Amino acid sequence: MLEKKNETEKLKLRGQLKMYIQWPSIMAVLLIAMNVWVYIIDHRAGSLMGIFVLIYSLIALGLYFRSKTVLLKDLVEFAAQYGIVQNTLLKELTLPYAILMSDGKTIWMNDLFKELLGCKPRRDVPISKYIPELNRSIFPKELQDTVEMDVYFADREFKAELRQVSVEGFNNTGLLLQMPAEKEYFIAVHLQDVTDLNRYIKENEEQRLVAGLIYIDNYDEVINSVEEVRQSLLMALVDRKINQYIAKVDGIVKKMETDKYFIVLKKQYFKELEADKFSLLDDVKSVNIGNGIPATLSIGLGLSNDAYSQGYNYARVAIDLALARGGDQAVIKDSHGITYYGGKREQTSKNTRVKARVKAEALREFITLKDRIFVMGHKLTDADAFGAAIGICRAAASMEKKAYVVINEVSASLRPLYECFIKDSNYSEGLFLKSAQAIEMADENSMVVVVDTNRPKMTECEELLKKTKTIVVLDHHRQSSDNIENALLSYIEPYASSACEMVAEVLQYIVDDIKIPKIEASSMYAGIMIDTNNFVNHTGVRTFEAAAFLRRCGADITHVRKMFRDDMDSYRAKAEIISSAEVYHKKFAIARGTALKIESPTIIGAQAANELLDINNIKASFVLTEYNGRIYVSARSIDEVNVQIIMERLGGGGHMNASGAQFDHTDMNEAISSLMKVIDDMIKGGDI
Repeated sequence: MLEKKNETEKLKLRGQLKMYIQWPSIMAVLLIAMNVWVYIIDHRAGSLMGIFVLIYSLIALGLYFRSKTVLLKDLVEFAAQYGIVQNTLLKELTLPYAILMSDGKTIWMNDLFKELLGCKPRRDVPISKYIPELNRSIFPKELQDTVEMDVYFADREFKAELRQVSVEGFNNTGLLLQMPAEKEYFIAVHLQDVTDLNRYIKENEEQRLVAGLIYIDNYDEVINSVEEVRQSLLMALVDRKINQYIAKVDGIVKKMETDKYFIVLKKQYFKELEADKFSLLDDVKSVNIGNGIPATLSIGLGLSNDAYSQGYNYARVAIDLALARGGDQAVIKDSHGITYYGGKREQTSKNTRVKARVKAEALREFITLKDRIFVMGHKLTDADAFGAAIGICRAAASMEKKAYVVINEVSASLRPLYECFIKDSNYSEGLFLKSAQAIEMADENSMVVVVDTNRPKMTECEELLKKTKTIVVLDHHRQSSDNIENALLSYIEPYASSACEMVAEVLQYIVDDIKIPKIEASSMYAGIMIDTNNFVNHTGVRTFEAAAFLRRCGADITHVRKMFRDDMDSYRAKAEIISSAEVYHKKFAIARGTALKIESPTIIGAQAANELLDINNIKASFVLTEYNGRIYVSARSIDEVNVQIIMERLGGGGHMNASGAQFDHTDMNEAISSLMKVIDDMIKGGDI
């Protein structure tokens, strides 16, 4: 009895409820104080009021002690009823909800969760047996952490949310369940059915419009290749091919100019065009009514989830990129990146030099306005980049401007050419700079000309591009997605054989009757010769015209040939690489160069790749060489395989017939496996 009394005394009210019950007692104290004041003023009135105050106080005191016990009892009953209501509401909640142990076993789940599973799960079996995605590996690791993920179950899509809920001190509350001290928590999981929502989102996404542009790459050349009476028929057939192809996917075509089209189609049908890899590119080439040159198209499509105007801007960027890469391909740009289709074959070079003249005039204006001109090529500068840089220096000198060539490392193959300038007294010692020197000298009134590359990471000094605002790019490689974006003048001509060819053309327009010293003409001639493999690969009419111009300027062919002869060690290294070649898929030659005891293994690797093409039935060659903690890939082809798109898959790039890539390791077997996997995937996808 005494123990029960003690337990009752321990029950106490707190907070606002305690204050509410004590209000009559507080009022009694105030009335007593008032009674004393009234008694001082009038004894009779005070005595009478005292009787009423006494009665009030006794009633308030009695009610306080009596109602406290009753109120506590009602509160306990309310708490019990409230817990039952809470449990009922949670159990009948219209959202699947469950509580799991740290090992994934269920402690409790509401009716909807049981209905979702289609059975009453056993408590000794983890929830992952029923829903595999809800396994222990994805459970939140910290208290109050939340993990959200997509779950697919019973042909429905759910968004699952898992939260770790602390129950610290749980072991002290009872003896029914004992938990490890370090795992005093539960995993609360609830599922939200998003099947219909995702379906509506997908339908809305597929209804969005995709803007696109289609250009005829070689309109003038195709028109001029057919007699005049058939020209209108030829273009009518090309128009018909384009309109039928777009109409097949319920799209709209609007002809803006004789060789330019604007198209609009739904995103759901755009995926059909992707699936057939834009067969329109090949369909248009089949149009032949006697034209000597097949028509080729460039397609640019832009996808934006924000605004249609942004999608159109993406389409313009895509079509410019397609043209810069040589045409005959489709380029898709969206917020995630750029995708390429087509571009498998070599394009016919254009004989017109209008573009070269326009670029030369713009370059002259920039050089005139700047005090310092820095010229740089790609890392491991070769003869083409070096010759092109020397040509730009000559253009600057003809306008009485000082130009510097940024070069950090001189390879063994380039050294004979480099030393010709070092030993010549007509060239100052400050002609060649290291990256650190160029960065220190550069200011806002400087200009940077990048030759033989259009990727910032491949340049000799990427930091120099950030130091100056005036940047000019001259390159013959197909433009990639990570190109130099802030260039004020960009002259990228994939039809050209080399950067030296482009610079030789520019020099003829930048200054009238320009005089090029013999050593400089020889350097530029050497660049053309090396990049074309002695005028065998990727040469056109303009290539020989540029070579003829340099010969008239005094280029010494014999001296160039002597400079680029191999020594005995290099020749043996080349033979060793060729002897290691393996034929893959009966048409790809893959060779390796490891532990080569020569100064420039990458140059020898490129030469070996060229020689492997002389083997019958070999359509492309790949030579992998180790150098400075990396593996360099030299890829070459004649005409049937575009090695540039293969190297792009490996993070590289280059030309359709001559490209390269790098691996940031020296595991030759892994590198060759990666190359073979890319070739397999592209053959399977029909890309090569």
